[in-house]
Amino acid sequence: MIVVTKQRAAAAISARLRRLGPRLRSLVLGLAWTSSVALAAWLLAHVVPLLGAPVLAILIGMAVALARRLPAAAAPGIAFSASTLLQLAIVLLGTTLGLGQILRVGGKSLPVMLGTLAVALVGAVVLGRLLAVAPRLRTLIGVGTGICGASAIAAVSGIVEASGTEIAYAISTIFVFNIVAVVLFPPLGHLLHLSQHGFGLWAGTAVNDTSSVVAAAYAYGHTAGSQAVVVKLTRTTLIVPIALALSVWRVRRVARADPSAANPVVRPRRLVPRFLVWFVLAAVLNTAGLIGAGARRPLSDAAVALITVALAGVGLASDLGRMRRTGIRPLLLGALLWVSVASVSLLLQAVTNQL
Repeated sequence: MIVVTKQRAAAAISARLRRLGPRLRSLVLGLAWTSSVALAAWLLAHVVPLLGAPVLAILIGMAVALARRLPAAAAPGIAFSASTLLQLAIVLLGTTLGLGQILRVGGKSLPVMLGTLAVALVGAVVLGRLLAVAPRLRTLIGVGTGICGASAIAAVSGIVEASGTEIAYAISTIFVFNIVAVVLFPPLGHLLHLSQHGFGLWAGTAVNDTSSVVAAAYAYGHTAGSQAVVVKLTRTTLIVPIALALSVWRVRRVARADPSAANPVVRPRRLVPRFLVWFVLAAVLNTAGLIGAGARRPLSDAAVALITVALAGVGLASDLGRMRRTGIRPLLLGALLWVSVASVSLLLQAVTNQL
């Protein structure tokens, strides 16, 4: 009996290893693509230092994706780079920051954050109606612009019952202006003579996805990058009250139409990214003195290297065909909201003396 049990256990382990083999090969293949693009970006950054390796990694990745069809087997590794490695990089950045610094930066940026969020949400309703953009699509674009890009769109899409096409259109629209911001924000920051802290606050409140915030801010400087990450992660937490408000609105609307209908309420714990919690815990360890001063620079360098590989994955995973199919009206709405948020962010920074 024992022999049979051992044989079955061995067979089960062997089967799992066989299944792991193709997955591991796909992961390694995708990582090889993103690492190669990141290396090319790092080398080119010595020639074009104004853009920096993270920005160049996105642009080179997009160029490669446009020039040739990547192997389907590489997709899991590319996705792993674009998401998991970026989150790991942000957690590593937490080890270089103090908890007091995070609370101070998050608190000071709150007026700018709330002002830009209000502009994005109100603008999405008003301008969306003028442009005849469908209500669900304009809600997705507004939330994506005001909070955290694709993550916010994914979080509220189920609440507003958006279709797959609407989700794809919204994410594509947001992605277009992420790339524009990554390229334009650093030279604009220099033109406006923004300080490192001022640019970090601007990028953290006016650029959409975390990956693009990191790319633009680190192209401006390491201090701007650290500032932007804190601001961006603070901004990401705003998805919780917004999603809850949309959920309550949907419950009431459906209840008026059909009192017997079931309406699940969104739970906040599902909306807070896990890596944000780990980022704060890493800062707590640093604040407690558990991370030596000599380790902070290597950890910071490792984070920037991971960011470059992650952004290479973002570029390689870009779907330019989908971007072309987005249509003019959602793109125009996204452009107007993006310009409005960026302008209001600078205005509020000037009013609060944070340029």
